[in-house]
Amino acid sequence: MSENKGLLSSGLGMVLRNKRYIVWFYVLNFLLGLFGTVAFANQAGAILDRSLYSERLLHGFSLGVLTEMFAEPEFGPAAASQLAAIFFAVVFMLATALFLPGVFQGYASTYRLQREDFFRACGRNLWRYIRLLIIAGIVMGILTIAVFVVRGVLEKKAAESTNELLAPEVRYGGLAVIFLVMAAFRIWFDLAEADIVLSDQRAVRKSIWAGLRHTLRSLVRLLASYVVTTLVAAIILVGGIWTWMKFVAPENVARAFVVGQITLLLLLIPRFWQRGVAVSYWKQSMMSPVVPMRPVEPQPVPMPVVSDAAPVVPNVAPNLPPNLPPATPEA
Repeated sequence: MSENKGLLSSGLGMVLRNKRYIVWFYVLNFLLGLFGTVAFANQAGAILDRSLYSERLLHGFSLGVLTEMFAEPEFGPAAASQLAAIFFAVVFMLATALFLPGVFQGYASTYRLQREDFFRACGRNLWRYIRLLIIAGIVMGILTIAVFVVRGVLEKKAAESTNELLAPEVRYGGLAVIFLVMAAFRIWFDLAEADIVLSDQRAVRKSIWAGLRHTLRSLVRLLASYVVTTLVAAIILVGGIWTWMKFVAPENVARAFVVGQITLLLLLIPRFWQRGVAVSYWKQSMMSPVVPMRPVEPQPVPMPVVSDAAPVVPNVAPNLPPNLPPATPEA
């Protein structure tokens, strides 16, 4: 049990014990991303394979060349490649909703979850997760619009102020507040996802309220854990970009591909780490306490006391048959 461990350490332990989930999601992401870029590759190949544009893009990135390529009639409508990318992005989101319950079940298990149990958890919670995604999209969409509207109003007021330093402070401070608010929303619905699976909760609204209640109760603790994992993701991203720029030549496509894919694989670790933090918190604070079953000791049956005295025979009237004729006197 991980009750005595911190959320970060226990969540990371769950991730390390179940590394196969990260590999599976990476393969799924890679295949769907490949399918989503086929349309753009075909459109760009029709121009770059027989044009000098490829020379100017091979040895460095040129925004002007890329813009001219998009304007060429041979490139075709940009909506074709955009629709393909959007379609496979939606497919990945649905696949995440399908397989994520099995991940939560595997993280909460103290043993290696069997494949049958993994897919059983996925199928049992699919419709629950779809309902949760719909509610989360509506709630987060409304609250995000409200937060950005408030930020815009504050920036406008700061721009009208005579203090020149107030506008950048409000701008960057607003971004920090938005980040924390969005992280709190993520914590809320991650806890709801964990409760739906691990409590086998059919009523999604109960898990949503439970996630909100525990998010507000332990906001500082949970928010600190999520901020740390986000900083780890930022370090991985910056390290991958720096490695690409420092050690990968522009014409070396294979090395660029390897560095990019390793970076994407490592970026999945903080995201699954956050799932582990949610499961760890659920086990520590949201799981219903289990009452230990104690065996009932049989009570000894009292034995009758036997004495040496003669038994007392009760005076019981004889059981005579009814309606006997009266006895006649002897002569």
